[in-house]
Amino acid sequence: MKIRLTISSLFAVLLSVCSMPGVSATPAASLRLSASDQAVLIARDGYRAGDTAKLKRAAQSAGVATHVLEPYVSYWQLRLRLEDRSADDVQAWLSRNQGALLAEQLRRDWLKVLGRKGEWALFRQQVPLLIGDDPEVNCYSLMERWQNKDESALSELKPLWLAPRELPDSCASIAKLLLQAVPQPGAASSVALGGMGSAQIWERFRILTEANLLPAARRVLDFLPRGEAPDSKQLDALFNIPVKFLERPAVDLQQRSQRELYILATSRVSRNDPALAASHWDSKLRAHFTAEDQAYVYGLIATSAARKLMPEAIGWFAEVTAIGGDAKLSDEQLAWRTRIALRQSNWSEVRVAIERMSASMRADPTWIYWLGRAFKAQGAEPLAQAQFARIAAQYHFYGRLAAEELGAAVQLPSRAAAPTAEEMTAVAENPSLQRSLALYRLDMRTEATREWIWAVRDMDDRTLLAAAELARRNEMWDRAINTADRTVAQHDFNARYLTPYREVLAGAAKARSLEEPLVLGLVRQESRFMSFAKSSVGASGLMQLMPKTAAWVARKIGLANFTQAKAHQPEVNAALGAFYLRQVLDELDGLPVVAAAAYNAGPGRARNWRDAKPLEGAIYAESIPFNETRDYVKKVMANTVYYAAVLGGETRTLKARLGIVAARPDSGKLVAMRQDPAP
Repeated sequence: MKIRLTISSLFAVLLSVCSMPGVSATPAASLRLSASDQAVLIARDGYRAGDTAKLKRAAQSAGVATHVLEPYVSYWQLRLRLEDRSADDVQAWLSRNQGALLAEQLRRDWLKVLGRKGEWALFRQQVPLLIGDDPEVNCYSLMERWQNKDESALSELKPLWLAPRELPDSCASIAKLLLQAVPQPGAASSVALGGMGSAQIWERFRILTEANLLPAARRVLDFLPRGEAPDSKQLDALFNIPVKFLERPAVDLQQRSQRELYILATSRVSRNDPALAASHWDSKLRAHFTAEDQAYVYGLIATSAARKLMPEAIGWFAEVTAIGGDAKLSDEQLAWRTRIALRQSNWSEVRVAIERMSASMRADPTWIYWLGRAFKAQGAEPLAQAQFARIAAQYHFYGRLAAEELGAAVQLPSRAAAPTAEEMTAVAENPSLQRSLALYRLDMRTEATREWIWAVRDMDDRTLLAAAELARRNEMWDRAINTADRTVAQHDFNARYLTPYREVLAGAAKARSLEEPLVLGLVRQESRFMSFAKSSVGASGLMQLMPKTAAWVARKIGLANFTQAKAHQPEVNAALGAFYLRQVLDELDGLPVVAAAAYNAGPGRARNWRDAKPLEGAIYAESIPFNETRDYVKKVMANTVYYAAVLGGETRTLKARLGIVAARPDSGKLVAMRQDPAP
């Protein structure tokens, strides 16, 4: 969840450059920004506005040259007119800031400038120094290799061509090279450059329309030879009202373009009404399509139905199998095939779907666990135990469930030794962490988070624990938790599962008869205990309440003189959030797994995701249609278990906490106001 801090929260994150290593600055010192701090902010504003004069004046202010954020000021100056900068200026700056996050960002941007200008000698020199991956830079690399007669570069475009995203300009340029030799209708079918032609254009068209990237899909059709592209008005009509296209009797299915548009119309109709799409996909119509296309369409219909939790999805996936098209199902489609099979307790189908996933997908703990459950349901106990053992030592939702299948109670790892003074001194002197702390002080949270992530990316366990402690001392709870979460062999679960505002949250939980670990687990996932957190959709505070929900709850509990500004106050936010959580718990089975889904996506959705029969809580969680909500619910539930263990409270198993979700009632009206969903 994206969050930000306001200026009034700066006391929570200040560690001045001149302070002792590892010791947080006092709140009083952080309430005032120095003149050089203010100059940095003015420089940033000048950069954002493209005002070079303002930026230059700020950069020349007293104290900026020695400020910990001077690299940002000089970066902004260089970046603002990067295309006009000399190579010597850029390389000198990169040399001075070698190893810094900003150097990585500037090198990436400079490589794009060099690629656009065709300055390949400098490009070849700089591209090996780039640490991260960038699709646009990658395409310029392919372009440079192609221009140097390296034809193997063209084959490397395929992963980018088949990715469900728009191509950067550099990729579009090399794609044109691949497609410029597409034969005209009636010509030889081979293509000189890389073997790409109309089939690959339609393949990308399907990928983009599945991802709902319709403008990009339309543009890719421009690569088709003259006479093969569909009529633009026909395409507009299909995008607007796809069902009308299915109902038209005069479609010439002998043409590839018309068959592709019919497939697209079926796909788009199936998003809202899979049964209607399937009714149009009858045997007479299917006769005009290849077996591969028939399997593709059934896969689309089945996946849409599975996302809507329709039992009929099983039958449509069976049609794919009958046609022999299982090999063409994507990992995402196989995941939904598994989820709908789980809801039907169809363990043989669960096993088949998982075993057909790619090796990388099968290695995900989600599918390791459910394959183990499928083996167990089929009586293959040794195979099941082997699957569970693969992830039972991992501290996450499915690791915990796997451990319980092996009979292992919740047991926290031995607590690592606290960071030494020497370790704290070393980590406090890390330039990236110093910059991150300063950026937090200036309310530049996005930049601060990037700097912190860059700093910890290659740290060993001891350094991570020291960095987590540095964050904790400066009340940067989110960085403390996320950093402690990265350790591999040495762990500190008191750092992973911090309890800031515990007195406030425990009091709110007790007032509403809520389990304290559940409230802490929810807050950990919602805001990482950053009281001034605000999401991109407007949810705010520790428990991330939407404005309308907060106002509604304030009225329900008789909170006088409530304003949205008060929703950031920990005591107020905890009281409002606890009431709302209690409300959804009471209305939805009393199970935390359903309440967590309701808290994130709304009670109406959470209720509709139940089944016509009682459903195992883990299956309910795994089959939530929204990716964000599904991940959120699993993390809240795992958090609850580990908070209970850290606090030394009740040690119920995760499976017991998940429980059995009651069947969906035929009627009934929810009273609680729903939270607007994040997905």
